[in-house]
Amino acid sequence: MFAQFESFVYNVIWGYPILIAVGGFGLYVTIRSGFFQFRMLPTILKYPFQKEANDSKAAGQNLSTLEAVSIAIGGAVGVSNISGVGTAIATGGPGALFWMLVAAFLGMMTKLVETSLALHYRHTREDGTLTGGPTYYIMRGLYEEKGWPKKVCQLLCILFGVSLFGIFFLTLQNYTVAEAVGSTFGVPYLAVGIVLALVTAGCLWGGLKKLGKFATFIVPVMCIFYIGCVIVCLILNAGAIPGAIVQIVKGAFTYQAAVGGFAGATVTKALRLGFMRCIYSNEAGWGTSPMIHATANVDHPVKQGFMGAFEVFVDTCLVCCATGVLVVVTGYWNSGLVGAELTLTALEANIGSFARMVVAISIFFFALTTGTGWFVYYDTVLAHAFKGKVRDTVRKIQLYLNPFKGLIITVITVVFGGTPAEVWVVADFSSGLPTYVNLFVIIMLSGKFFEILKDYKARYMGIGQIDPNFKIFYEE
Repeated sequence: MFAQFESFVYNVIWGYPILIAVGGFGLYVTIRSGFFQFRMLPTILKYPFQKEANDSKAAGQNLSTLEAVSIAIGGAVGVSNISGVGTAIATGGPGALFWMLVAAFLGMMTKLVETSLALHYRHTREDGTLTGGPTYYIMRGLYEEKGWPKKVCQLLCILFGVSLFGIFFLTLQNYTVAEAVGSTFGVPYLAVGIVLALVTAGCLWGGLKKLGKFATFIVPVMCIFYIGCVIVCLILNAGAIPGAIVQIVKGAFTYQAAVGGFAGATVTKALRLGFMRCIYSNEAGWGTSPMIHATANVDHPVKQGFMGAFEVFVDTCLVCCATGVLVVVTGYWNSGLVGAELTLTALEANIGSFARMVVAISIFFFALTTGTGWFVYYDTVLAHAFKGKVRDTVRKIQLYLNPFKGLIITVITVVFGGTPAEVWVVADFSSGLPTYVNLFVIIMLSGKFFEILKDYKARYMGIGQIDPNFKIFYEE
């Protein structure tokens, strides 16, 4: 039964259509924009550290651009960067890392598009706070501007929202933390899962603004520390780096034969796993993090779009790549290990148990920021879907239920003997559905994005003439 479900997930949900859509759209907007994310890469990497992006006081009750991207990166940089990447390479071979990076650079442009659209079509609530995301650019962009039938647009909103909530109880964060911390410190997995749920509750119940300040502090710390540990391992294994690079590139274009605990993989499998893990990790095309970016106080959508591209770069080109290179260079990718245990073992074998312990704790914080980031996604969908007292009620239920939802997977895995590979199949199923909806919508609205991009170039790059009649934000 499970084998049939797995076949359905990888041959239908994550088959060629979605890979063509994700890669094709990213390639299309990259070419049409003149490889904008590559030409603007210095700006993308510098903008988060400029004064304009760091002005929390000017943002008032809303988030500064840095606070928004910190929550978004926290929502993206999670245990999948450590657990999922290692598992992808252990099953798809080193070539999966190559395709992961290809997907990431295309995904930077995709994220820039969906973030810019979310900012353009966002809504200002009665209390002055900002909100936006896929359901807003569906109704405002397709229904109000393009004149699509209202019922069709409402159906798209429902499909996106329902499929997004399909991941509500299927998150892997809690279990992966339980596995990493439990195996490192000899603590029962379930106990670790309960502690994570309680700490997450404390963070969520403090409010969005406090969450932004927390993420701004903890996200850079945990990313820098983790990458630092990987760099130490690479220095210790410097002689193996050239061979690892050859394996990664060669494995992307040729069949990878079975070796050690690795069963072998085709080019198609490596490509599929690379794209899947990239999307699951940085969420480009998924439509999730634009809901956080839309709350940022910024004067042009493309500026926050840069933050979206920066989010993908940090998540995949730095953190995911660090994990992938680590397991390939150290040779543990074909050890038969999967999940967080694979990455932690590679670290421990090279720089000792101390690194394993500290990284296990870092994984705890990775999951904490991911969980709190996803709370904002769910809250945005609910706030748009319901009105009045019903809206207040469902949002409150989500607030109190959200921290404890991940315990379900932990219980199923620990008590009923599930495996990390099986859990990832379920996660891949739940992550594919909203991606279909969001990709379709941003493809339909890509013309509006290029209008927004044209305006940005005219205003800030001196390219072309400023159109005084163009509305930077929909609500102007």
